[in-house]
Amino acid sequence: MTENIKIKRALLSVSDKSGLADLGKQLAAMGVALISTGGTAKALREAGLEVADISDVTQFPEMMDGRVKTLHPKVHGGLLARRDDAGHVASMEEHDIAGIDLVIVNLYPFAQTVAKGAERDEIIENIDIGGPSMVRSAAKNHDFVTIVTDPSDYQTLLAELQQNDGGTSLAFRKNMAAKAFAATASYDSMIAQWFGFADQGKMFPDTLPLTMSRPVELRYGENPHQSAALYLPDGPSASGIAQAEQLQGKALSYNNYNDADAALELVSEFRDGPPTVVIVKHANPCGVASADNILDAYKAALACDSVSAFGGIIAVNRPLDGPAAEAMTGIFTEVVCAPGANEEAKAIFAKKKNLRLLLTGELPDPARTGMGFKSIAGGFLLQSRDNGQISQTDLKCVTRRQPTEQEMADCLFAWTVAKHVKSNAIVYAKDGSTAGVGAGQMNRLESARIAAWKAKDAAEKAGWNEARTIGSAVASDAFFPFADGLLAAVEAGATAVIQPGGSIRDDEVIAAADEAGLAMLFTGMRHFRH
Repeated sequence: MTENIKIKRALLSVSDKSGLADLGKQLAAMGVALISTGGTAKALREAGLEVADISDVTQFPEMMDGRVKTLHPKVHGGLLARRDDAGHVASMEEHDIAGIDLVIVNLYPFAQTVAKGAERDEIIENIDIGGPSMVRSAAKNHDFVTIVTDPSDYQTLLAELQQNDGGTSLAFRKNMAAKAFAATASYDSMIAQWFGFADQGKMFPDTLPLTMSRPVELRYGENPHQSAALYLPDGPSASGIAQAEQLQGKALSYNNYNDADAALELVSEFRDGPPTVVIVKHANPCGVASADNILDAYKAALACDSVSAFGGIIAVNRPLDGPAAEAMTGIFTEVVCAPGANEEAKAIFAKKKNLRLLLTGELPDPARTGMGFKSIAGGFLLQSRDNGQISQTDLKCVTRRQPTEQEMADCLFAWTVAKHVKSNAIVYAKDGSTAGVGAGQMNRLESARIAAWKAKDAAEKAGWNEARTIGSAVASDAFFPFADGLLAAVEAGATAVIQPGGSIRDDEVIAAADEAGLAMLFTGMRHFRH
């Protein structure tokens, strides 16, 4: 194994030609002989460089519309031969194979071709064969060959060559080989996903090859003794909290990402609605409100549970202005997520150096498709994301009394929020604002009682005459298995109920609602969130 390998001969074949001409010029200035293919050779010649065509090396013409050009022993022999193996050296001499010391390759734009909606034939033609083969050959033989697959590494390569008198160190070659194998793994993963999901139309392919890239390692995980990192999927994907622009504040923690994602997902449900504010604590909404403007919506959301809001995450569905920013900095807040913010708002947030301000741009589409993953001991669970939505026309009134127009609006609001509350979930809402939220209990009765208690506590802190559960609508993420949970809501003052229905005791629950004079709506859809 040789520590420093002098670069004498380089093979360049790239789809992304950014930085190519400058790289070629600097390699040539170091006395490196350049070999190239097709469009890459043309671009290098246009830059005034002397380039040998790959057909000059192989003594075989490119054929089949370029499908076959580098798949040849004089290419792969030059890449795979070990220079310290006498048998390999003898084979090179016998077959007139010259060594290739540096390979600059990036692959056909498969993902970009899929993303632009190309026809199947064009997608197939953008599956690179020769490129990955050269990458893998060079990376395998990194004891002697340097492989570079990312244009962002060109300057690093040139610095390495300058530092090592025109050569590369083993440590550098090992690093580039690792990146190269990751690049081909990611490339093949995207192809396999396209064949499985799009071409074959399978929701759950027999094999699910996924690759991701790590933009940042986090300070620690959910707890300080755990390690953590953020990974982004390679290839096309929906944008969300991971792609948000952080304007200020400390680096985001694992919990910040998790809670901010929960807040963004919920506020996105209202992206086409009135100004709305979501406050999240430990991945559960503790206050949600819609109003004529973000400031009023924030005040109403905060009033729902001002205690839990301390150290929470705020997400809004409108760009932030100064008055809203001023109010939000009135208590300790970890993260604020917004589609945008004006200069006044940015200046106000800048005074809170530890507060993270994230600008998301367009909010995610709550109805988008996609998959959710959960790790379990020994494996993973995969399911389609919960993008189920209902409208007023989907609802079935099962009680004698029909809901009023306001009750209907509050039912739909409460139902939307309950979708994002950990099960068992109970949400009281009134006039476009949450009144009380009960989350994550082992039975639905306790969730209903906790939500009502929190509403009473909020009323006492705000100095209101009564809790906002009086005259509210209540949503349950799954059916009431017994009438006791419903009766707890009645005791809290709710006048309308929205729930999936489907219990074997539905008749008992409906009778209890009728007895109490409630209006009750069935959605036919549940929203468990574990």
